[in-house]
Amino acid sequence: MSKKDAPRNDSLFEAPPMGEQERMVEAILFATADPVTVTELTGRMPHGCDPAEAIAHLRKRYDGRGVNVVRVGDAWAIRTAGDLGFLMQKETVETRKLSRAAIETLAIVAYHQPVTRAEIEEIRGVSVSRGTIDQLIELEWIRLGRRRMTPGRPVTFVVTQGFLDHFGLENARDLPGLKELRSAGLLENRPPPGTAAMTEAEDADDDEDQTELFED
Repeated sequence: MSKKDAPRNDSLFEAPPMGEQERMVEAILFATADPVTVTELTGRMPHGCDPAEAIAHLRKRYDGRGVNVVRVGDAWAIRTAGDLGFLMQKETVETRKLSRAAIETLAIVAYHQPVTRAEIEEIRGVSVSRGTIDQLIELEWIRLGRRRMTPGRPVTFVVTQGFLDHFGLENARDLPGLKELRSAGLLENRPPPGTAAMTEAEDADDDEDQTELFED
């Protein structure tokens, strides 16, 4: 048989059908605990695949189901439908706590990112201890951002994809308002600025007097 008459193996050059690409994306998202970006999906799937289109089809297929394909920052994940979250609660409640200083610092970073430490202190009106920043970084709720192009080139802080994923947010624009934060116990009704001066020692005491942030 001549080369001209030999059958072509187009499967080596053509991408799988979209239905098969959906299955691939579904398998990757299901097996991966952390959200996966389109770039990462492209690197794992056969040449010529279009994971972005596959995700769009997959989202429609999972719409209204017990689990949904959700966007987390610039990545994608399969998560339990929001209205069924109560089914996932454990009998043993695990409580994680943050100090008032840490809660306020986290809120400032979330709503003002990218923000420098000096800007955080200016907004809070008190110094921010290194331990507070370190605690939020260890929780992987904030991370270092780009340095400001200002004298000293101070580093900035931004919230992480893990923070968005934990609170079920697609991006920082979905953050709740002040009313919702107070009802959730994340903010307190603080006295107006100037009525009570808070010293660094008082701020340190807040680290010991921890305020409940949330319960899983």
